[in-house]
Amino acid sequence: QVQLVESGGGLVQPGGSLRLSCAVSRSLFSIDYMAWYRQAPGKQRELVAGVTVGGSTNYVDSVKGRFTISKDNAKNTVSLQMNSLKVEDTAVYYCRAAVGSYVYWGQGTQVTVSS
Repeated sequence: QVQLVESGGGLVQPGGSLRLSCAVSRSLFSIDYMAWYRQAPGKQRELVAGVTVGGSTNYVDSVKGRFTISKDNAKNTVSLQMNSLKVEDTAVYYCRAAVGSYVYWGQGTQVTVSS
């Protein structure tokens, strides 16, 4: 079992930055893949960024060069640094953990980009 708690969402103007954090209830070394997803109103949930246990990362094309996923193995946290935010980044952001065939989700945190 893995518990995930997101924090750091909020309201920001276009061009601004936010940092999301996901607190994980167990060692990141025991988790195969950590990722951030997002879901905007009326749209499907999509993968934003992910990081493997070995540290390899991947990003959806729309956030490449603006978002950075990182993990702190000592603190069991995974972060998403979001820069140059756009209105279209507005969504609920979810932390996800994959352990073998099991998948765990956090409760989500709202990110709103608006002037």
